[in-house]
Amino acid sequence: MKEESIDGKALVYCEQGFNTPNGKTAHGLVRFTERYDVVGVIDSNYAGQDAGKVLDGKNNGIPIFKSIGEATKKLTDMNQVPKSLVMGLAPDGGRMPAQAKITIKKALEMGWNVDSGLHDFLTNDKDLMRLAEANECRVRDIRRTPDRDKLHFFTGDIEKVSCLKLAVLGTDSAIGKRTTAWLLVHGFRNSGVKAEMIGTGQTAWMQGAKYSMVMDSCINDFVSGEIEHAVVSAWRNEDPDVIIIEGQGSLMNPAYPGGFEILAAGRPDYVILQHAPKRVEYDGFPGYKLHSIKEQINAIQVISGKEVIAITLNHELMEPEEILPACEALTAETGLPTFDVLAHGPDKLIALLKSKIK
Repeated sequence: MKEESIDGKALVYCEQGFNTPNGKTAHGLVRFTERYDVVGVIDSNYAGQDAGKVLDGKNNGIPIFKSIGEATKKLTDMNQVPKSLVMGLAPDGGRMPAQAKITIKKALEMGWNVDSGLHDFLTNDKDLMRLAEANECRVRDIRRTPDRDKLHFFTGDIEKVSCLKLAVLGTDSAIGKRTTAWLLVHGFRNSGVKAEMIGTGQTAWMQGAKYSMVMDSCINDFVSGEIEHAVVSAWRNEDPDVIIIEGQGSLMNPAYPGGFEILAAGRPDYVILQHAPKRVEYDGFPGYKLHSIKEQINAIQVISGKEVIAITLNHELMEPEEILPACEALTAETGLPTFDVLAHGPDKLIALLKSKIK
């Protein structure tokens, strides 16, 4: 029997973004979430298709609709009317497309709640908030920074954390770090190891990560403290064997430099590095050539003094038969074991990582 989600049935808005880097929030929710029971996705490009089939080649029973009108009609007929509309877009800069607000307005008129992880806060839109209040709807801006008196400064308590800490970093943004982190968490749990996820972006929170902070909208002075607080809280409250920290951006990405704070404040014991061999330029920035994987491994190890223990492959632009040769080529180039946990499951990598548990 399916476990009840935290916030009930949800329709995910991803118009013009599904199956592209701009749809990574929707992708995460389609693949896994404990927060919502996802009953559909809006994207007219793939209307009538199964979201799992489009994304990963496997049906998962989540239909894609042309519009909120079509979705509402069909979901009503299926007795699957959602409680919430969730913004599944994650475009460069995190801005809200104008057409998305038309759909949000329709959702509020029907009495649905709305969750958004974009930087343009819905709670600043007076017209939408009047509509939400009139229809008793909850509106949440996941990226809204908590009040400063609720933020945490770095204390050094991270040194008390005695379980294995792993960080899943990447050679670029939108490269699958969060998906790999979740697959490892579930892989550990399935093998009898108690594992906790530290979410560092809005999508991980939307997927139900209990210990989360949103790094890219946090006030800079408190980023390290919020990362530390999430890790320490997970350790104190859950007594896990392993904590896995989701990476953000990449050390050398010109628009989304990320990972240093996780290395400095989360202080992982080892790093797993996600890489897409066929990606030659940084995500969304033509002309900015991706630094080589060897340079990126060296940067991580110089900054943190910690070992990159394995590479996880993003198989974008690859045919299935190309995946194993690509893994072998990366191992030959770097000397590190390489796995595609999305295509082949996490078991082999889990076996390697279990040997490092303290």
